[in-house]
Amino acid sequence: MEAAQNPIRRAFFRFAETGAALSALYHQARLLDAEHLPTEGPVLLVGNHGLWGYETPAFFHLVHQATGRYPLGLAERGFFKIPLVRTLLPWLGGVEGTRENALASLKQGHLVVCYPGGAWETFKKPRHHYRLRWEGSLGFARLAAQAGVPIVPFAGFGVDDTFLCPDDERLSVSLAPGEKYRVPLGIGLGPLPLPVKMTFVVGPPLNPPPPDAPDSRLTLFRDRVANTVRHLLIRACHA
Repeated sequence: MEAAQNPIRRAFFRFAETGAALSALYHQARLLDAEHLPTEGPVLLVGNHGLWGYETPAFFHLVHQATGRYPLGLAERGFFKIPLVRTLLPWLGGVEGTRENALASLKQGHLVVCYPGGAWETFKKPRHHYRLRWEGSLGFARLAAQAGVPIVPFAGFGVDDTFLCPDDERLSVSLAPGEKYRVPLGIGLGPLPLPVKMTFVVGPPLNPPPPDAPDSRLTLFRDRVANTVRHLLIRACHA
């Protein structure tokens, strides 16, 4: 969402927007089946997260190109404990990932991006690459049901190959004081990430269960979304 509140925020947004476009160009990023993305109205995009969340700007750039809409991203709450990050994230369309914030954003008609794996997928070790680490979460399924909005599943391939990270837990640092997440240190091509191609694939919208659906039905819906994302990942891999 374009920032218009003040010149500094607007200039930073434009700078970040240019960086996102350059990232998409550098990685030859593609967005397939973008016709499944609505050009208006509330919708919840759900998919896999890449290493460090590095792919997000390129993905958001492609979504904006395809729809003319600036996505809002539900961000890990731990990021909002970091002073500078908690200031800049909202400038770029990042929303602290609470249910209240998510419901409010959908009520306002936004296109909202949700990564159920959150930091678990962002800071995964190589052995977990391209595995959905949704940890049995029902949050996104319950959110879609309560908001009465469709979920558009998507998958990104190449997103876990941008940096080389060791499995050694000693070569990682805490996200923030007291945080349970450990950020793996990694290397790319000098100061740049590895020039891997990124391919994103979008699936058809999936209608959510009713707002009063029991957890058993939400679980079935969550598993349906997860299986769809896994199949989209296979397609993205071979596209």
